[in-house]
Amino acid sequence: MQTYVGELCNFVGETVTIKGWLYHRTDKGKLRFLLVRDGTGTVQAVVFKKAVPPEAFEAADSVTQESSVIVTGSVKEDARAPGGYELDVTDLEVVQLAEEYPITPKEHGTAFLMEKRHLWLRSSRQHAVLRIRHEIIRAIRNFFDNSGFILVDTPILTPAACEGTTTLFELDYFGEKAYLSQSGQLYNEAACGAVGKTYCFGPTFRAEKSKTRRHLMEFWMVEPEVAWAELDDLMELSEQLVSYIVERVLEERREELETLERDVAPLECISPPFPRISYEEAFDSLEKAGTETPRGRSQCICMKCCAARW
Repeated sequence: MQTYVGELCNFVGETVTIKGWLYHRTDKGKLRFLLVRDGTGTVQAVVFKKAVPPEAFEAADSVTQESSVIVTGSVKEDARAPGGYELDVTDLEVVQLAEEYPITPKEHGTAFLMEKRHLWLRSSRQHAVLRIRHEIIRAIRNFFDNSGFILVDTPILTPAACEGTTTLFELDYFGEKAYLSQSGQLYNEAACGAVGKTYCFGPTFRAEKSKTRRHLMEFWMVEPEVAWAELDDLMELSEQLVSYIVERVLEERREELETLERDVAPLECISPPFPRISYEEAFDSLEKAGTETPRGRSQCICMKCCAARW
């Protein structure tokens, strides 16, 4: 029966079987120290030559980084080990011996790493990013689900623009024009008239040319719509959402934030109510700072739209 690394705290003193991949190996005399990861965590597996069959020690002696392995052993607590637990190995099976791993401890450029994206995801920093993203998405869904919102999945293929006709990805829809969705806004504005409070959460697309490689043409966006809501209601909703997400990430993913070397002090200070200023006060402060603003040149009251234009 398979046990996950993240569950080892429940099996101290028992014999378990871990199925995963070799993250790192260190040799010392008759000992082989194998760091094995399975997606839920990493555990140090100690292979002592006299404690395992000859073929198991031979496997531990030749196994390569990112090889697929099945490790059986006794769980013990050890504060010095990754995750606080260690495995005294009694058997080891190499399911697949990996070729030389292309991503070495040395510094690599982004272009190289993106070409090896499927392997780069196995690194500790990329793994931390994915787990934090997962926590953010789960927090968003829990917040709205627990606040009486109804999820409405809006179409990805749409017949019209929502944010601007110049940023549409056009495609042929059986002889007619269709576009990748820029936003689920128009559909959810109709839906909130039926259910009161609704949200959509899915992929959106913007065909915006950019000189920066960091520009996103595809991203996921959450969009709530609330009937009968005033501006203060929406600001309060935004404060609660942001605070809830930050609280959940700090509670569940602090270890991953440490892996990314993030300073959590500013996050720990996030608590509603947030400071609020009027639209006019915002532009006054920008103009005093010498920043060009669209005041008097546009009737649009959408900060995002104005920022995009000017």
